[in-house]
Amino acid sequence: MNYRLKDDPLVRLAIGVRELPSRLSGRSRRPPFDRDDFTFLGRKGDTALAFGLIGEFWNADYGLIPCHSAEDFRTSAYQDACKLVLSYTLRPLTRGTNRLTTETSVFCPTPTARRHFAPYWYLIRPVSGLIRRRMLAAVRKQAENRANSPTITG
Repeated sequence: MNYRLKDDPLVRLAIGVRELPSRLSGRSRRPPFDRDDFTFLGRKGDTALAFGLIGEFWNADYGLIPCHSAEDFRTSAYQDACKLVLSYTLRPLTRGTNRLTTETSVFCPTPTARRHFAPYWYLIRPVSGLIRRRMLAAVRKQAENRANSPTITG
């Protein structure tokens, strides 16, 4: 829940490069893209979280459509805007260890949306994978630091 893309210098650079055209042209004055752009969709105890995003992601400014709740996300129906769900799942392994995974699912409601999204996804897919791997490493480091911190009881 606490991870922010802006905390990683390499991820911040990748997002800056992605947003450079719209910033240089003056078409975007929004803060850099971050996890706060996503809508929290829900959690399943301490084992799963999901976030949603609606937009025409191939546009220079991501074409984001405001979505303020999980209900907004479920009921919105924009003609050529895609819905993206980013989920995190924690699975127990052995001896007190866990595996955290992410999965991104995208729903393209129309053939036009699919035609726009597909080339965009193939272009950004390697960077998206890099961002996810770095995010998972940062969360792992955070979890290990917490596990190795002494607990104060009172």
